[in-house]
Amino acid sequence: MKRLYVLLCAMILTALSLQAHEDRVTNFEQLMRLTRITETEMVSFPGGKCMMYRLYLRDKDLQHSPYSVSRPEEFLSPRAIERRKRQNLSVDATDLPISPAYIDSVREAGIEIVGKSKWNNTILVRIHKEKELSRLQRLSFITKALKVFSSPDSITERKRSSFRKELNQWEPYTNNYGAAEAQVKSLNGIKMHEKGFRGKGMMIAVFDGGFMNADKIPALHNIQLAGVKDFVVPKSDNVFQEMEHGTMVLSTMASHSPNNYIGVAPEAQYLLVRCEDERTESLAEEDYWAEAAEYADSVGVDVINSSLGYHAFDDEKTNHTYSDQDGETALISHTASMCADKGIICVNSAGNDGMGTWKKINFPADAKDILTVGSINEQGMNAAFSAVGPTADGRIKPDVMAYGSPTSVITGRGSIINDNGTSFSSPLIAGMVACLWQALPRKTAKQIIKLVKLASNNQQHPDNVFGYGVPDFWKAYQTGKAIK
Repeated sequence: MKRLYVLLCAMILTALSLQAHEDRVTNFEQLMRLTRITETEMVSFPGGKCMMYRLYLRDKDLQHSPYSVSRPEEFLSPRAIERRKRQNLSVDATDLPISPAYIDSVREAGIEIVGKSKWNNTILVRIHKEKELSRLQRLSFITKALKVFSSPDSITERKRSSFRKELNQWEPYTNNYGAAEAQVKSLNGIKMHEKGFRGKGMMIAVFDGGFMNADKIPALHNIQLAGVKDFVVPKSDNVFQEMEHGTMVLSTMASHSPNNYIGVAPEAQYLLVRCEDERTESLAEEDYWAEAAEYADSVGVDVINSSLGYHAFDDEKTNHTYSDQDGETALISHTASMCADKGIICVNSAGNDGMGTWKKINFPADAKDILTVGSINEQGMNAAFSAVGPTADGRIKPDVMAYGSPTSVITGRGSIINDNGTSFSSPLIAGMVACLWQALPRKTAKQIIKLVKLASNNQQHPDNVFGYGVPDFWKAYQTGKAIK
């Protein structure tokens, strides 16, 4: 089972590894004693007991579909179309929306549709009794029905927490970046910023489980918000009262509070997307992720940061196995592997299972043509919890590394803390990728990914612990500028 927060034992081991930096260790120990945002009382599952099934469809019904690849403006935004044109990428049949006739037929059978994926040609439906599925037997265009969710009796209720109106300072900062200086500097991000590459004109989608108080914390007031979207079933009343994990992830990129905390891409636009259901663990979350990726594509997102990962679920019969790690078998990984061909760079956390029995990267970290990010400490050593490769088909994973043991973040309570996890390594890379792409706008997604790998400090001997190493984004820029 995934852990959005690193296990306490991993955090303690990391603290011990920071003995050479006693001042940071002291702060870390203080932070460990801070009260976390926690759930409140248990409540009944919204809407009562239910199940969800993923319906696989035979085709796109091209003969009757009102959509055509020659008219992409009907299902893609001008920004999305321009992004593809810039990279010489064509619109194909996978981009076409699911056949309206198929959708109508499922609804006419009395089945509730709660999600869909055009890239995978699937529909997500919700039922309350198994016998309801029999209504679909006459629909020959459905080739397979896979159960992906069974509701629990109850879940924890989340309520919005209080927050600080001013950022705390554990030490007096004399630099402009404040608590974030070391992690930005480790990627040579400050030099990129000094040259004007701070993510302007780029759009980053942040896939997560909630963004507690991100709409109220002063350090995030200046972010350019492109939109907010929720794909979890049932949807939240307010993504800003859900878990704080997304807020911490967002802060590493978007925050702009001089002398306190400046993120790696403070001038980018941000699309906040909830596609993780914190309270349950099911295959349905892969369906949410897929629909989120397609939505991000349609509005013109350039970079996706996904600090999420899956392999074990509440229903153990649906658990993934290592043999599935080929970048295609899992629906979520297949979807992520398609992103670069749509002109999007997907950046995904490797996972925090390095000290557990699984040890391997999670899904969709096994995807092809993405950047999978592991964690290092301040001395450049890999974090014990950082998941490792290779993939089942022999590809090197993770791809690159960044600070994650710890990373300085801003919590949903508006406090600066040090926290651990590949969840926070990933956005450091994602934000810097946006800055690099701003600097090299004529490069394709796959070219940017390659430049990042080649500018990393282990690129001559990549392995399945460090990948290609820690990227130097100024070096990546210089290399890319020299290549016509």
